[in-house]
Amino acid sequence: MKDRKADQKARRTRPRVEIFLYAAAAVIAVTGLGEAIYLTVMFLTGELAICGGSSGCMEVLGSKFAHIRGIPIAAFGAAAYFTAFSCATFAAFGYARARRLFTIVVGGMFLFTLWLLFVQAFLLHAFCKYCLFSAAMIFLLAGIGVSRPVSD
Repeated sequence: MKDRKADQKARRTRPRVEIFLYAAAAVIAVTGLGEAIYLTVMFLTGELAICGGSSGCMEVLGSKFAHIRGIPIAAFGAAAYFTAFSCATFAAFGYARARRLFTIVVGGMFLFTLWLLFVQAFLLHAFCKYCLFSAAMIFLLAGIGVSRPVSD
């Protein structure tokens, strides 16, 4: 009951900057979701992703690090982006639990992205444009998660 009343009060007194930041996070997450779905479909259908002549892209997407037990990493990314989108949308409407969950989900995405960047740089010695774009989206989401005004 206490959390419910706190949520209602927070929804009434939220600054516009917070609403804008979470709305921007939702747009960023949908962009990442679209890319992750594209890569998942390409993996599952056996098609080659359009990489614009980048050989590093095929090396990364075709590596043993691109999937876990036959499930493409991009599918996990799509689920994470969808969760981040959902949380950002609810947070824009003032739900405190959604803000907390957004921070946790994006934090996990950020840490996993750091691991994947390490794999590309030091284990594969190749970079994928899609992976770098996704990393940029996650860095933006993490920046929003860190810089949002605290109104709890």
